[in-house]
Amino acid sequence: MSKEKIRVVELFAGVGGFRVGFEKSSPIFDTVWANQWEPGQKGQWAYKCYVKNFGNPEKCSNEDIATVIEETPEHDLLCGGFPCQDYSVAHTGAQGIEGKKGVLWWSINDIIKLRHPNYVLLENVDRLLKSPAKQRGRDFGVILRCLMDEGYFVEWRVINGAEYGYAQRRRRTFILAYKQGTKLHKALEKQIEKEDGMKDWILSDGVFGTAFPVDKDSIKRSKEADVSTYKDLVDLTDNFSAQLNNAGVMANGKILSIETTPIYEEPTTLAKIVERDGVDKHYFISDDKMDKWTYLKGSKKIERTSTSGYKYTFSEGAIAFPDPLDRPARTMLTSESSLNRSTHVIEDPKTKKLRKLTPIECERINGFPDNWTNTDMPERQRYFIMGNALVVPIIERIANELTKRF
Repeated sequence: MSKEKIRVVELFAGVGGFRVGFEKSSPIFDTVWANQWEPGQKGQWAYKCYVKNFGNPEKCSNEDIATVIEETPEHDLLCGGFPCQDYSVAHTGAQGIEGKKGVLWWSINDIIKLRHPNYVLLENVDRLLKSPAKQRGRDFGVILRCLMDEGYFVEWRVINGAEYGYAQRRRRTFILAYKQGTKLHKALEKQIEKEDGMKDWILSDGVFGTAFPVDKDSIKRSKEADVSTYKDLVDLTDNFSAQLNNAGVMANGKILSIETTPIYEEPTTLAKIVERDGVDKHYFISDDKMDKWTYLKGSKKIERTSTSGYKYTFSEGAIAFPDPLDRPARTMLTSESSLNRSTHVIEDPKTKKLRKLTPIECERINGFPDNWTNTDMPERQRYFIMGNALVVPIIERIANELTKRF
C-alpha cells in the first residue's frame, strides 16, 4: 500500500458519506469501487445520487452485493455502513445477524476473505453491541471472531456526533480492523505486551482514543472476553455472550471493553444550520394538523393488548415541541418530514411559525454539502436518505487520524 494513494471500496454506499468524509480529509483516499443497491426500490435514488455527485458509474455497482463479491477490486481500505434494521431498537422484533438485513455481514466477510484489505472501517447502530436480546453480545462476537480468523486486530467505539461538536445526537458503533503486518497491527501487538496496554489503547493510544478523547478517570465498568477459545463459529454462535461496552479492543481473540465518558465538545446547534431567508410554504405546519402534531409530541398512556391477550399500558414521555434551536438535532430517522412523533419541528427564524426541516437542513445536520441530494429524486426520498446517512464529519475525523498511522 503506497501512502500516495489509499484504494477505498465503499459498500452500502448510500449517497457516499464515507467517501465525502475521506475526500474532505485528504486526496490520499481514492475510491476505486462502490456498491449501492436498495432492495425493492424501483427508483434506486441513492445510487443515482452517488453517480450524479461522483461520476464514473462504472465504478459504482447497483446490484445486490451478494451477487457481485467477485467484482470487488483489490483495495487497501474497505468501508461501509451496513444496513442496521435487524440490530436497531427502532425495529420491533429485531433478529440481529440472523435477520434479513443482518445477514449482509456475511457479504462483507466474503469480501474480506477474498481481498484481505489492510483496513476495514464499518458503521452500525449502537444496539449491535447488545444484539440479540436473548444472547447479549453474540452478534458482535461473531463479527470479531470472523475478523480474528482472517488475521485482524479490532478496535471499536460508540460515538455520539453531538458529544464531539457536531449537529446531531446520533449514536453509532464504529468498527476499525487492521490486518496483520500493518503499522497499526504492529503497534497494538507491541502495546499488548505492556501492563494495561489494551486499556491504554482504548483510552488514548488507538485511533478512536486519539481522535475522540475520553475521560480516563471516569471509567464506569470494564469487561474481558475471548473469542479464540471457541472451537469454531458454530460453537461461538451457540455459546458466546458478553456485556460489551461502548469502547473496546480485540487482539488475538482477547477482548477488553470499557464503558467510557467522552470529553465533551460544544455541539453545533440547529440555530447554526437552519435556513434563515425564508422557505417554501409547504414546510409549514397547517392549522388543521396542529392538534395531531401536539398529540404525537406529547406524553401519553395508552391501554393495549398483546397478541397473546395480555393487557398492558404503553407510556411515552413528551418530546420538545418545537425542537429548541439552541441544541443539536435529535437522531434523524428515515421517517423525517412525515406526520410522525420523531420528525423535527422548529420555529422558523423568519416567520416565527412552526415548520418541518428542509432537505438542505437535513443535509447540514449530517454534514453533507447543501443540495447534495437535490438530484431529481422525490423530496420524500431526500429525507429518507438522510435518515439512513451517517455524520460525515466523524468519518473525516477518523480519516485524519488514519492518515497519520498508515
